[in-house]
Amino acid sequence: MTIDFDGGLTCALGVTNLDRAIAWYQEVLGFRLLYRRPDIAWCELATPVQRVNLGFGQVEAAPGKGGATLTFGVKDIHAAKAALDKAEVRQDGAVREIEAMVRLLTFYDPDGNALMFYQDLQGDSAAARP
Repeated sequence: MTIDFDGGLTCALGVTNLDRAIAWYQEVLGFRLLYRRPDIAWCELATPVQRVNLGFGQVEAAPGKGGATLTFGVKDIHAAKAALDKAEVRQDGAVREIEAMVRLLTFYDPDGNALMFYQDLQGDSAAARP
């Protein structure tokens, strides 16, 4: 059986406050609000990655330790880290480098959801994804 994917991806996260999550992802990461449905406590934001959206569902208590880590490619990880530092975003240590492959930086949103930046050192972004 073959699944006919349409090329879109929506990554869903549980957050305890939609307003705070929307503001944080817009201000810190530059994502754009696509729509918000207060009746079902849901919204979606566009990311800089074509056809990859981020959806938030408001929950009473966000676990903050989800199984998947959303990992976004950046051109300059040190510049991205500086932007996170300026916004006082909690990070999991320094930028890590896998020689001649990728640089990685883990950070957290206000609900403790782990996110990651990667910088491809090979020139082929698909090969560099962790």
